[in-house]
Amino acid sequence: AIGGSEDGESALADFIGADDATLALVDDFHALAPMIAELDERDRQIIHWRFVEELTQKDIGERLGVSQMHVSRLISRLLARLREGMLSTV
Repeated sequence: AIGGSEDGESALADFIGADDATLALVDDFHALAPMIAELDERDRQIIHWRFVEELTQKDIGERLGVSQMHVSRLISRLLARLREGMLSTV
């Protein structure tokens, strides 16, 4: 047995790699990038403002000249579309 615990033995779990959340995010980004590229300019801009610049829906609405409620609907629609695309690539 390999030393490592108090009794001098190590559990198998000590040697098995854990899932790497960062690697999963990179994989998700690579899958999302082409789908985002296919969006029209306004939709890409909304995604950028919300998730890169982290603007509020209210701020995005002011930039677009629409209500916060409309921005909420737009983001929901965009996320549903991207989610559907992600699920179809699995």
